[in-house]
Amino acid sequence: MTNEGLVKGGEFLLREAVGRTQFTPEDFTSEQRQIAETTEAFVDNEIFPDLEQMEEQDFPLLIEKLRSCAKLGLFLVDIPEKFGGLELDKSTSMLVAEKLGPTGSFAITSSGQTGIGSLPLVYYGTAQQKQKYLEKLTSGEWIASYCLTEPDCGSDPLSSRTTATLTEDGSSYLLNGVKQFITNAAFADLFTVFAKIDGQHFSAFLVERSMAGLSIGNEEKKMGLKGTSTAQVVLANVRVPVENLLGEVGKGHKIAFNVLNIGRLKLAATVTGAAKAAFAEAVNYAVERKQFGQTLASFGAIREKLADMLGDLFAAESLLYRTSGLLDERIETLDRDDDNYYEHYQKAIEEYAGECAIAKVFCSNTLAHVADEALQIHGGYGYIRDYPVERIYRDERVNRIFEGTNEINRLLIPGLLLRRADSGALDLWSLVKAVQGKFQSGDIKDVGDNTLFGTELSQLATQKKLFLLLLGALGENRSEQEILLALGDMIISLFALESSILRTSKIFSTVSERQKRLLQAVVKVTTFTGVDRFQSAAMRCATYGVHGANLVALQKTITSLCAYPAIGLLKAKQQLAEAAAESGSYPF
Repeated sequence: MTNEGLVKGGEFLLREAVGRTQFTPEDFTSEQRQIAETTEAFVDNEIFPDLEQMEEQDFPLLIEKLRSCAKLGLFLVDIPEKFGGLELDKSTSMLVAEKLGPTGSFAITSSGQTGIGSLPLVYYGTAQQKQKYLEKLTSGEWIASYCLTEPDCGSDPLSSRTTATLTEDGSSYLLNGVKQFITNAAFADLFTVFAKIDGQHFSAFLVERSMAGLSIGNEEKKMGLKGTSTAQVVLANVRVPVENLLGEVGKGHKIAFNVLNIGRLKLAATVTGAAKAAFAEAVNYAVERKQFGQTLASFGAIREKLADMLGDLFAAESLLYRTSGLLDERIETLDRDDDNYYEHYQKAIEEYAGECAIAKVFCSNTLAHVADEALQIHGGYGYIRDYPVERIYRDERVNRIFEGTNEINRLLIPGLLLRRADSGALDLWSLVKAVQGKFQSGDIKDVGDNTLFGTELSQLATQKKLFLLLLGALGENRSEQEILLALGDMIISLFALESSILRTSKIFSTVSERQKRLLQAVVKVTTFTGVDRFQSAAMRCATYGVHGANLVALQKTITSLCAYPAIGLLKAKQQLAEAAAESGSYPF
């Protein structure tokens, strides 16, 4: 197979949505659904009954549960077959992460093991390193940890102060430094540690817990994820054999950033699972709780909350699996027998770094929205530890910080797009000029037709043109972070909306009449919300980067082009709320 015909990263902004397709949750095979059911059963039978005890930092119990998870083969999903793994596709990997998501602390601990803890070894390790460590990790015999962040460098890992000095006999490196906020630190056996050789060459090392000079600090007293271990890892002249250098000298940034791309997508899957759990808690409480002689679910104020939560969940799920599908399509073109397979593999993942960042931001924001509204629906009881939403609310907050803060990711998204455009990898600037020309000669608003979701598709097309128009209006004035953040928010909104519409268009003819009505309702809600978010970001972008009479004209244009005629929106929201109340959970 070849890359011919594959969608490039960021290319969705430059192409019409009509006639395009994507991977959706409805495309899961029977094998994938069986893996999901196995994971759900494990969570229900093994994790939830003991979750409260694990939240008290019973680490021996936590490790026991990790090993039970490993026995089911859930640690093998991303591991190569030649090393005993299943080497399944990324969509399956995300599905497992989603099903573990409602467990909070356990999900993060497990992800630290199977994601950023193991994947650096899988992608960059030598055959000898994999032979030595992988089986221990996949069986749960050893626990993995990833050491990148430091007390003085979080979002800027390349400013690391941890050093690695080659010994005189050339047999080892001496590592010195402190790593901060390290997940699994208390019980990890193998640490992937980033350090600068001779204070200059950013590199990665496989460090065993037993190596002299490595010590673990006190557990951080966290607001949420209380069942996880989070502590400093202190390195004082830790002697690491040269054969434990991971990858090449000075190429640690490739390991850090490429592994983070998958880490961001896996986090997006995890938080989507947690958001679905929070939504179910909110729905069931609203159905059972009565005020003024009626259930909460019968009040319009609560119905609107449920509908808006559901709309965001549908969009999050849609863009999550669209992204995993893009990765799978490109990875499928690679030759696994090629000696440079993992080099090509990393380039395939890097192609969609922007989409992975979009998923991380949108899905973590969705969990924030859903968790907050779920607690609000519970009223005072949501503030009490006896109710699951209290834990979900606390656990949620950090997801917008780790795997790159949402602000860093929002800057990364337009940054990647503009760099690819400037390099010629994406034909962005010619489209900007074309839209400017059309705008000068008339209106650029797309006119909807009577086809399925025609109004929504035309609105999406109009917003894409507006995005290009804004880029042109900014000219070279786009270096300010505030402007880049606004551009990032517009891109995120477009990807989420397009993913939702494409998904519904693809599956519409295959579902029942009742489900068709729900799909029409959810598209209307996601479009209304998406347009509102896009307009807010567009207004910020224009106001920050355009001045004088041009700004006034541009503001009027934004207002005009973002006028979505959401006829029947109230009824659509009521339909979604009723469907959620009937099912007691996420109804799609």
